[in-house]
Amino acid sequence: MEGGISKTDKTEFTECWRTTWKTPYIMRLALSAGIGGLLFGYDTGVISGASLYIRDDFKSVDRHTWLQETIVSMAVAGAIIGAAVGGWINDKYGRKKSILLADILFFCGAIVMCAAPAPWMIILGRILVGLGVGMASMTSPLYISEASPARIRGALVSTNGLLITGGQFLAYLINLAFTKAPGTWRWMLGVAGVPAIVQFILMLSLPESPRWLYRQDKVKEARAILEKIYPPNEVEDEMKALQLSIEAEKAEEGSIGDNFLSKLKSAWGNVVVRRGLYAGIAVQVAQQFVGINTVMYYSPTIVQLAGFASNKTALALSLVTSGLNALGSIVSMFFVDRFGRRRLMIISMFGIIICLVALSITFHESSIHSPPVSSLESQHFGRNSTCSRFLQAPDASSWNCMSCLKSSSHCAFCANGDNKYHPGACLALTDAIRGSCRQERRTWYTQGCPSKFGFFAVLFLGLYIISFSPGMGTVPWIVNSEIYPLRYRGLGGGIAAVSNWVSNLIVSETFLTLTEALGSAGTFLLFAGFSFLGLVAIFFLVPETKGLQFEEVEKMLEKGFKPSICCCKKPEEEDIK
Repeated sequence: MEGGISKTDKTEFTECWRTTWKTPYIMRLALSAGIGGLLFGYDTGVISGASLYIRDDFKSVDRHTWLQETIVSMAVAGAIIGAAVGGWINDKYGRKKSILLADILFFCGAIVMCAAPAPWMIILGRILVGLGVGMASMTSPLYISEASPARIRGALVSTNGLLITGGQFLAYLINLAFTKAPGTWRWMLGVAGVPAIVQFILMLSLPESPRWLYRQDKVKEARAILEKIYPPNEVEDEMKALQLSIEAEKAEEGSIGDNFLSKLKSAWGNVVVRRGLYAGIAVQVAQQFVGINTVMYYSPTIVQLAGFASNKTALALSLVTSGLNALGSIVSMFFVDRFGRRRLMIISMFGIIICLVALSITFHESSIHSPPVSSLESQHFGRNSTCSRFLQAPDASSWNCMSCLKSSSHCAFCANGDNKYHPGACLALTDAIRGSCRQERRTWYTQGCPSKFGFFAVLFLGLYIISFSPGMGTVPWIVNSEIYPLRYRGLGGGIAAVSNWVSNLIVSETFLTLTEALGSAGTFLLFAGFSFLGLVAIFFLVPETKGLQFEEVEKMLEKGFKPSICCCKKPEEEDIK
């Protein structure tokens, strides 16, 4: 909240624990709103495992990369619209109603997907949950931020990030639990309806954001909520700060207008908001172009590309990366208010770049050392069972497993029965031939090849997640909940969230296509390049907002931010204090 009297430069997680222990109502608000983050995480994570079984049920999905990408990315397309509309709903009708609407969308989308008779209906359900995800992605942290004392604001907003990663971890657990159940992917996608109902019921008993209420001239209601959040001796200071802030905002808005275009024009013409948008959009775009959601959406597929053919094995190994993501969010809660937002993001980006380069090298080595294709092994299953591209290739003697898989979407590799690293067979991709391969206790590969480097790929994926989660995983959302003046917070948060989801859509819609065109090694190297550009943008555009009151952030942006290689506090920040 604005105008808090505590020493915000000493905020840390232990202060959050002490405050919420004394005032559990604060944690109740944060956790109830944070269920939106749980749903956000579950619906973005569950598709990674469900898609493996959707491919088995619908052959059209299995044979067409673009259809797999569409099923994954349509939730992101829906989220773009949800985030854009969510900004307007937040400002017009309040944070609480926006969360309730998101819950309805989550529930309806879950029902549509689990009952889907065809891929197009799964896509429709994904669009519905995407609308909910987009609204939740900006509304939940905004609600938590505005209902939190400034000294613990960062730690509480991090609970939303923790619940997002917790939702992704839960999605992998659910995926693993239903691998043997009839209906597999239908259960995986349908379970999302349960937490949506829980949050809807909880939010009915919770108040609107006190900041939004005060702005709507519901002063008594805002005071009643502040009295539940702050000690009695601090409430009056908070009320005075809100009064001064909102009176100034309303006076300024009188000359701006109330429609979206006029607010957008005014926001861009305001140097504080414009600099805030530079920072907010930069961190959101960077978060996506480091490639994190290729791991979240396609983690089991990436594990299969590393040489682990079994769906269940791929899901189990993916569970490790998801668990590390959740653990990293907990680490962020401890350090975000102690070491600062900017420093955590910069350290995180260095780790990400190193891990992506290491992944690129690992997949390159795996590709060039994949098992050779043997004509004798291939014809062992009959000439009609052999991949036609292999039979027609003039250089068939030089083919290896990766050559076989890249030659056509209708070819697969059947590993050698004695040793999977020995020469194997390049066969036509049909259910009957797959059955023949497995009857001989051989492993059937369609995504990746047998590789001695598979362990290292999973290891570097885990290190990548460890680098990403405490910094770039949660901090961009914290920055966007703090960087804008109140009168532009809904608009600014919406624009930044839309930039996040547009970037997410580009990455998720192109990942499988990129792996086909550039190979896994080239794709991860490309993301390393994007990550370097993101690091540069964060260094030059994003100021430190740790422990600052909202009006102090405005003053800092008004003066202008000058980056420094040194991690010490900037002189202008000291002036603000």
